[in-house]
Amino acid sequence: MTAVFFIQIFSEELMPSYQMQVLGTIRSPYKQKFAIPRQPGLIAEAKAELVLEPGYDDDAIVRGIEAFSHLWLVFVFHQTADKGWSPLVRPPRLGGNEKKGVFATRATFRPNPIGLSVVKLEGVVRTQGRLIIQLSGVDLLDGTPILDIKPYLPYADAIPDAAGGFADAAPETDMTVSFEPAVLEFCQRQKDQPELAVLIEKVLKQDPRPPYKKQKAEQQSYGMTLYHFNIKWTVNGVHNHVTEIRHVQHKQQDHEVQPRSDS
Repeated sequence: MTAVFFIQIFSEELMPSYQMQVLGTIRSPYKQKFAIPRQPGLIAEAKAELVLEPGYDDDAIVRGIEAFSHLWLVFVFHQTADKGWSPLVRPPRLGGNEKKGVFATRATFRPNPIGLSVVKLEGVVRTQGRLIIQLSGVDLLDGTPILDIKPYLPYADAIPDAAGGFADAAPETDMTVSFEPAVLEFCQRQKDQPELAVLIEKVLKQDPRPPYKKQKAEQQSYGMTLYHFNIKWTVNGVHNHVTEIRHVQHKQQDHEVQPRSDS
């Protein structure tokens, strides 16, 4: 069954609602909001699939799409859509201490919970009867509903001299990353995810911690799920050390790695 999403538009005179169909759903490595990059394109190794819903999965609907290298996705912030919104928000880019108007940010909590993301098109396939658009460089939560797909047009969409306000350049950190040898060995055995170690490294270099945690000097421990792997690591200053990785779907011997006793 195709999902339906309602958008409420407010005005002084009337409050019309617009019914929108969910065209498809994202399958991405990001199983929770924690660790998702702040913007698309920051981690090329973040691969995803857009699985089109019945009714929107005729081959004709994507005819000609592979002539474009990138796509715009219009999506729903589905996990926060019912949390309301505020005219002022605290952008993480500013350390969470300074407020900006919601329309001056890309905050999740918006009057209409709609997002816009540009992603790289990797291909179109049909698997088990489902039409799937393969993507990379995504910043989307697993399960994100997609409302529309549009081709990215460089001549119109790329504005080299545009001003970016308080986010004028890609975020940079001094974070470094190391792995327990057993963790690296585990990653190298994952033939379905050959770039798993690189993905983990780039996610951690983005420093996904909340701003207030970044000010703490003591060692901190964290965990996240990417694809079907649970990853644990510690942070000391600006260094991340990945200590453990576990397959969250199976309990077989090869699916759990503990740190070495001499670490």
